[in-house]
Amino acid sequence: MGAFRLQALVANTKQLIKHNNKHQRDVPKGYMAVYVGEIQRKRFVVPLSYLDQPFFQDLLRRSEEEYGFNHPMGGLTIPCCEEAFVRLTTQVHVS
Repeated sequence: MGAFRLQALVANTKQLIKHNNKHQRDVPKGYMAVYVGEIQRKRFVVPLSYLDQPFFQDLLRRSEEEYGFNHPMGGLTIPCCEEAFVRLTTQVHVS
């Protein structure tokens, strides 16, 4: 995926986050809510700094392939099993 495509993907994600955070008062500034899971989805609140992480950019690409920009939960939905998402985010916090 080219750099331009990745920039467009991140820009569209930021726009979705901005729109959804207006309606979700329990998400602190600098964070976003994402829904993770393949069948049953769980809500996670993660820092916006994840947008710079290669693992999260890969998840965004997969999300775009799966849902486009019409996410069924109303927020950013990531097609990844919950355990894998927790493992990935834990590695970011440890590094």
